[in-house]
Amino acid sequence: MRRLTAVSEGAAALGLFVGQKATDAAALAPELITAEAEPAADLAALGALTEWCARFSPAVAADPPDGLFLDITGVAHLWGGEEAMIDDLIARLAASGVPIRAAVAGAPGAAWALARFGREAAIIVPPEEDARWLASLPVTALRLEPSVAAQIARLGLATIGALGALPRASLTRRFGPQVALRLDQALGQVGEALTFRRPPNPWFARLAFAEPISAPEDFARVSADIAALLCRRLEAEGQGARRFELAFHRLDGVVQRLTIGLALPGREAARIARLFAPHLEKIDPGFGVEIVTLTAEDVASIAERQGALDPDAAADLEANLAPLIDRLTNRLGEKAVWRAAPFPSHDPRRAATRRPALSPPDGEGWDPDRPRPLRLFRRPEPVEVMARVPDDPPVIFHWRGGAHRVRRAEGPERLASEWWRGDFAAAADPARIRDYYRVEDEAGGRFWLFRAGPHQPGAPAQWWLHGLFG
Repeated sequence: MRRLTAVSEGAAALGLFVGQKATDAAALAPELITAEAEPAADLAALGALTEWCARFSPAVAADPPDGLFLDITGVAHLWGGEEAMIDDLIARLAASGVPIRAAVAGAPGAAWALARFGREAAIIVPPEEDARWLASLPVTALRLEPSVAAQIARLGLATIGALGALPRASLTRRFGPQVALRLDQALGQVGEALTFRRPPNPWFARLAFAEPISAPEDFARVSADIAALLCRRLEAEGQGARRFELAFHRLDGVVQRLTIGLALPGREAARIARLFAPHLEKIDPGFGVEIVTLTAEDVASIAERQGALDPDAAADLEANLAPLIDRLTNRLGEKAVWRAAPFPSHDPRRAATRRPALSPPDGEGWDPDRPRPLRLFRRPEPVEVMARVPDDPPVIFHWRGGAHRVRRAEGPERLASEWWRGDFAAAADPARIRDYYRVEDEAGGRFWLFRAGPHQPGAPAQWWLHGLFG
């Protein structure tokens, strides 16, 4: 059965409504013009609008098919208050041909109800007054199933105030748990889970311009200005952040973002602006940028520390190494700058893992009785070895065209495959066993060699070089 999924204001004035049969609508309005519904396109458009609304709040959640939730806690002052903020939102969307209704309330359910059933297109509810503003709204404003809402209406409970006056236990027995839950959510007595496009973040700064900007020098200037704005807030709260996202909102609704990371939590505006500077050339201003926002993520407390009083003392590690790590990381990528940390595995290929460059040590180190080379080859390289007997350490080995006479040797250390990782066949295969030796040649070079598999009479031994100690 074909039904109406949306109606224009003119159609609504003729008595047409969402959910009505298309044949009934055509009978009431023979001149009715219809178009096929496109739910997928509508959802994509709502997603684009969700992204666009990030200029107003970093926490935006889509409410399909035609709604949005914006958490404006702590950001309304950037517009001069909630009224100025909601007026700006409505004006911008109206200029793009998107008429909206909006409400600001203490709970998402209350805002949803007032935006759709309130008397005005823009409503701002004073704090702690959600219940009074909701009392006169119809029960359908509680986001109930149509059948449940119709059953409540037949009992003469036409408004939310009348429904809320009944005991919760009675409502649950008569209509099920949904009615009481929706009522409590609208009144802010029960929390409601929303799927935000990003987690709510109070560390947010915004700059709006009377005239759009597009010049690279303007981008550099506003980057420094907005970094100073947000860093002052971080400093006042004793906080620092490891990641910052700078967003440029163009006149055509396109949002372009730049992200930088810090090795340690920081709040130095000049340093943050310098890290953004090399990436500003990636921004395409289009017809101009009207708003710039900056968000701080991975925020943590940091304490002020006094620098060394002795000017000749060694420079502080964090004051000198951290900026270098930050420049390298933001230029080469996060995966290119790291430090090696021990990993609990006897397999040399898995004995190390990557950690952030300046992350604190976890207290565990490599086993001093089983040292591992500083440089481990990605693939062991074959070597020719001479030994007194097959099971003895090498006496001479040839590697990359050079001969190395062994002066000292330690071993063997026998390693096999890790059967507990599920590769039972490999663990049971004698050919996968390796006997490792730590050897030092006459020139002082130290090498890590292994013989593949136990000695087999009549078969030549296979020797490999797996790493260098220094």
